[in-house]
Amino acid sequence: MAKGKTRQEGRVWVRHHTEWTEDVAALCKAAGLTRRLRGKRRVVLKPNLVEAVAPPITTPVGLVWALVEYLEAVAPHCAILVAEGCGAQAYDTVHCFRELGYTELASQKGVTLLDLNEATLVRLANPECRRWPELYLPELLFDAFLISLPVLKAHSLAGVTLTMKNMMGAVPPAHYQQGGHWKKAAFHRGMQEAVFDLNRYRTPDFTLLDATVGMRVAHLWGPTCDPPPNRLAAGYDPVAIDAYGTGLLERDWRQVGHIRAAHGVLGCAEPLAVTEVA
Repeated sequence: MAKGKTRQEGRVWVRHHTEWTEDVAALCKAAGLTRRLRGKRRVVLKPNLVEAVAPPITTPVGLVWALVEYLEAVAPHCAILVAEGCGAQAYDTVHCFRELGYTELASQKGVTLLDLNEATLVRLANPECRRWPELYLPELLFDAFLISLPVLKAHSLAGVTLTMKNMMGAVPPAHYQQGGHWKKAAFHRGMQEAVFDLNRYRTPDFTLLDATVGMRVAHLWGPTCDPPPNRLAAGYDPVAIDAYGTGLLERDWRQVGHIRAAHGVLGCAEPLAVTEVA
């Protein structure tokens, strides 16, 4: 949790998907996002671009585009960055930006794209963290309002990959590849505890979860949800968002180690206060 953070624990705003621009504006207004951005100089948008693969495996650029336009309207004082660090070994994040429409977004809207795999780092330490008593993260994440834009997906190792696991895109391969065939391979060992500890250092300030389709079995392959949830969810509490998303995947959040560990520490998985937004 970022120092000084306040959150509305256990609160999730939900809207049935109609159109990105309308959905984003309605949810952000209902959640009071404009108030949270007062006095902020920079907003970092963190999609899930784990590989250069089309949605629903990755965050659709249309969602990010709509959020950028909303932020331009309600917080013109904030610089907007779209930042991610892909996991693929064969190419860099710039390739993902280009293939998935983010380069065009940056060109059209004047936002900055940043490869978190190459960002300037800060060394952090927390003796209460058993898996990561020391951790390296991009420095800019601690001088910005961080909005996570995950996709609703199951995961073979983590159980689910939602907003807390989306933070893995921020960890630098220079420290966490460790000889693996994936740029963040060190997280595959003890993944539940690793994801929990990562979020004890930095967790999102706000989340917009794309639950319009959903990956039912795994994060890179397999069937989508049938029927699709066709929802977008928002909230300041990452544990609540992840518990809500886990329910959409017809799973029990208590069986997902990093959500169970974070409950009562980084947020509230139960009881959930779910507000339907028209």
